[in-house]
Order: sequence, then structure tokens, then C-alpha cells
Amino acid sequence: MNSLEGKIAVITGGTSGIGEATLRLFVERGANVVFCGRSADSGERLASELGEHAVFVQADVSREEDIARAIEAATQRFGRLDILFNNAGASTPGSLETVTPDQFHYSMDLLLGSVLFGIKHAVPWMRAQKWGRIINNSSINGIRVSSGDYLYGTAKAAVAHVTKTAAIRLAPDGITVNAVSPGAVATPIFYGGSESARALDPDHEKAKFRKLVANLGNATPVGNAGMPIDVANAVAYLASDEARYINAHDLVVDGGMVARGTW
Repeated sequence: MNSLEGKIAVITGGTSGIGEATLRLFVERGANVVFCGRSADSGERLASELGEHAVFVQADVSREEDIARAIEAATQRFGRLDILFNNAGASTPGSLETVTPDQFHYSMDLLLGSVLFGIKHAVPWMRAQKWGRIINNSSINGIRVSSGDYLYGTAKAAVAHVTKTAAIRLAPDGITVNAVSPGAVATPIFYGGSESARALDPDHEKAKFRKLVANLGNATPVGNAGMPIDVANAVAYLASDEARYINAHDLVVDGGMVARGTW
């Protein structure tokens, strides 16, 4: 098991899905985590459940000032920053022939800007200690073009490139930068995101989730849907000391979907 004992981490989009699973795993492995999200109710519930090692900051990561505030919360409380998981995201509207400027800016601010500005505000702390781990949540939709939202895939492809660029530039400072690209991972993003899921009747939401798991399982070579913990385990590895020689890498967590080439 990759220990994160005593590490200080920031996780964006930490109140549901992959972010929540990663938060729980990091705390279980000994990290202190500042996590952020838009839902105060969900964030405060998680912080209360997980105790003093999980600190919630309500934030909208499409705004740079909110990202800076989340990182500042970590450094003020714990004195440093070791790990940043740029995870926040959502489905994005706008097709090839209907995309609007507002849709473009929303998608890029949320999916790409949050990564750029997260890195910007984390690097000074990591550089000062000559050690850091930055992990960006990309997607197989940034690798392939046969599935996913138009702007979502475009932004995620850019995240993969930013990961490589930042990794090379920050390597001399002891900072590694990697990405994870989830495939058919069962999260509410497939039916409108966590906010839409919370608005559903609980029984209805459970039924939708069961149907989603079955459909995703049928679409993957391994025959079952990925779960948020599958991605969280990959992130925890990339954040650990054991991953010291992995840099500028996009770790695909998809049960073989990209290799098979159809969905």
C-alpha cells in the first residue's frame, strides 16, 4: 500500500464521484486534505464524517480566486502543500455546429483553467520544498474522438498536453506532474453531474446508477464498469513516494476501452 502519511493535499471537486473516493482514500492512508466543491452541504457532511484530517472549502474552480483560496487554506493550516489533485469537472454543453461563446468559456474555465491556475498557485509551495506531486484528471475523451461531449473532449486533450508541458518544466524542482484518464467510470457525470443527482428522488437516483453500471459494464472489455475507487487508487499511487520516477505520464484507467477502440 502506498502510504501518504503526513502528506498535505488539495483535491478540487472533492465532494462526489472520483474526488470523494480520492479524498476518503487519502485520509485513510494518512494524508491531511483540503478539499473543495460547490455544494456546502456535501462538503460539510464529508468533513464532519472524516474528522480533522479533511477540511472543506466551498469553491467554484472556474474562478481563479477560489482556487487560490483553497490552496491558501491548506498552506495556512498545515504550513505546506505536497499534493494537488486537479479533479473538478462536469459535463459540458455545445456541439460542433451549435457551440456558443458562453459554452466555450464555461468549458475551458472549468476543465482547463482550473488545472492551469491550480498548478500556478501550488508550484511556489512545492518548489520551495523541492518536492511535489501534481495529478490532473483528464479523460479518455481527450484521447479518442468517438465519444463524449465536443468541448469536454477538447478541454481534456488540452489538459493532457498541459500535464506534459508542466512536467518537463517543473522536473528540476522535484515536482512531478501526471494525469489520469478515466474511461467508463460510474459517476453522476453521465446523467447531468452531482448536482442533478442530488436533485433526484433517492430511489430514482439509485435506479439510474444501477442502470448506468450495467450499461458501462457492457461497453468495456473487462465486462464491468469502473468505480471511483479504481481511479482514486491510481491517483494515490501517482501521489506517493513510490511513483518518484513517473513524470509526464497519462495513466489510462479504462478497462481496455481505448485499446479496443469502440464504445
